[in-house]
Amino acid sequence: MGIHIRKAVPEDAHAYVLCNLACWRAAYRDIMPADYLESKAADVLQETEDYRVSLQKPGAYAYFCVECAGEMVGRLVVCHSRDLDKPTSGEVAAIYLLEAFWGKGHGRALMDFAVDVLRERGYTEAYLWVLEENSRARRFYERYGFTFDGRRGEVVYGKSLTVLRYVLPLK
Repeated sequence: MGIHIRKAVPEDAHAYVLCNLACWRAAYRDIMPADYLESKAADVLQETEDYRVSLQKPGAYAYFCVECAGEMVGRLVVCHSRDLDKPTSGEVAAIYLLEAFWGKGHGRALMDFAVDVLRERGYTEAYLWVLEENSRARRFYERYGFTFDGRRGEVVYGKSLTVLRYVLPLK
């Protein structure tokens, strides 16, 4: 069964948060501490309200829901570059699918959609940040054509983690 990608609306906020939580638990189970991932469940009500507000006035961010048979199975967020050294780039700020949808071509379809949105907005390059330890995601991005540009950062999600910036020229 195929996926359908559509713009997220405020009424999607609760399902958006629950889907994101399930995606994070699967994607990061061997990377982030289990207690940190579980602590995210305590924030569902507040995050739902935060997303409801964000989806009413998305500003620079474009939020999308990924659905299959009417159920939310993933999410996508794209935006103008948040990195000062990439003023003409667009960013894939979040791209997630539930684990049951991995390895079936849906990720490629979702990335195609993200790249098309960024290209339509006139960006010359797309980029994203990925956890260094997330080898599965890094392999996916590399197969898609993204390359590590040498830029590293640090984030703290229950522990300190290194993130790598991957770029893709948009022709």
